[in-house]
Amino acid sequence: MTKKLNILPENPEEERSIGRFPSWLHRNLPRGGELAKTGTLLKKYGLNTVCEEAKCPNRFECYSNKTATFLALGKECSRSCGFCDIDFSKTPQGPEADEPRRVALSVRELGLKHAVITMVARDDLEDGGAAHIAAIVQEIRELNPGCTVEVLTSDFDGKFSSVDRVLEVEPEVFNHNIETVKRLSPRVRHKATYERTLSVLKYAHETGKCGFVKSGIMVGLGETKEEVYATIDDLKEVGCAVITIGQYLQPNRRKLLVKDFVHPDTFKEYEEYGHGIGVRYMYSGPFVRSSYNAHEITATLTQNA
Repeated sequence: MTKKLNILPENPEEERSIGRFPSWLHRNLPRGGELAKTGTLLKKYGLNTVCEEAKCPNRFECYSNKTATFLALGKECSRSCGFCDIDFSKTPQGPEADEPRRVALSVRELGLKHAVITMVARDDLEDGGAAHIAAIVQEIRELNPGCTVEVLTSDFDGKFSSVDRVLEVEPEVFNHNIETVKRLSPRVRHKATYERTLSVLKYAHETGKCGFVKSGIMVGLGETKEEVYATIDDLKEVGCAVITIGQYLQPNRRKLLVKDFVHPDTFKEYEEYGHGIGVRYMYSGPFVRSSYNAHEITATLTQNA
């Protein structure tokens, strides 16, 4: 019998708070030995993934496809956003000097052609962790010639010198998520601001040191269609070639409640709107996440550049 992935809260109290999920948020669990192999390999090198730390609903599928989004700079974030399940700490542990090498070795054993590196926010570090991210990219390229790299970074507290440090290694994709619409940003995000995100994305685009600039939005937090359209407009204006839009899912009862389960037709409308105003690549759907199927996206970008 085929197993179904019903992404319901584990806690009954949580379930009552947001209700049953609609049919389009049920999916088949993948099968195959690669799922276990990927998990074993990540444990072997002592690596963290945003897949596990953020309880991503796609992690079963991605692991089966020998893909994972590496979470750098520890498992504790210096910010406590209302949507994210990653642990918060005012004093996270220092960066591990050998992490870049361990990530690169894992990329090689997984046979990845595209690696995605994301990070916790590290406001406790002078450069926000930028040098560490750059070192990971360099190690990946040294051990994996031809492997493309996407970085999904924090806003580095608005320090363009830190953004520069990452861009110096010329990632194929520079990704920084705006997360939500302008009105909801102060409630959804901790410390990060809508305007600062736009400034970081614009700066990355204007330097010309990365292949593509990318950002992502969650919906289902109480935003209106008009607000989503306005956010797409803003991202297009600052140079985003790639925009992802996905359904927000409450990771635990302490986090923001889901206000709406957005219908697939609405996701389609957002995608068509983005294309209509000239966004080169729109990926919009209930299960779309910023780094979901990133290898396929990058292949598309490369072929059509």
